[in-house]
Amino acid sequence: MSQDDVKILLVDDHPLVRDGLRARLEAAPHLRVVGEAGSSQEALEQAGRCQPDLVLMDVNMRGGSGIEATARLTARYPGIAVLILSMHDKPEYVSQAMQAGARGYVLKDAPGKDIVLAIETVMGGGIYYSAALARQLASPHAADNQLTSREQEVLRHIAAGQSNKQIARDLDLSVRTVETHRLNIKRKLGIEGQAELIRFAVQRAGFEENP
Repeated sequence: MSQDDVKILLVDDHPLVRDGLRARLEAAPHLRVVGEAGSSQEALEQAGRCQPDLVLMDVNMRGGSGIEATARLTARYPGIAVLILSMHDKPEYVSQAMQAGARGYVLKDAPGKDIVLAIETVMGGGIYYSAALARQLASPHAADNQLTSREQEVLRHIAAGQSNKQIARDLDLSVRTVETHRLNIKRKLGIEGQAELIRFAVQRAGFEENP
């Protein structure tokens, strides 16, 4: 294994699914599966033992939710990235996963090349959603399911062209708190830069005015 290889921990309660994933991933020369787990508790134990770069995490498992496991894992091992691999495409699952600290969400029926691309994107510091999910999340209405009420307030002020200082004054918050809300909004919605965030906020405000 070279230093550039991505070390992966597979977490799924079905051994056959893990076998299939291992075969698909190890067909890529730079990906190495270094461990497997069949439950959320085992995932935490294996993460400490294997020290993976990335955990490929199922959502529904016996003995605990993969989203709960993601929150515990990212809190304990902040240097390990978590990529959700699930059969569920509901926005609320995506929102919960991203709030728990996941860096991406891929559907289980995605082609193998998409899973590899997702891993590469996340390891490069980006956020990845399966194409079907990205289309849902691109809708201005997606923010209603993704964001807290405070984050939606901040988004409305961004749409009005206000600076962080102005938003902080109007909402009686610190500038640092507003900056944190901005970062959380971008992370949850897969938005990269400030210009894209402003464009999204303005577009969403237009939908609110014209339901």
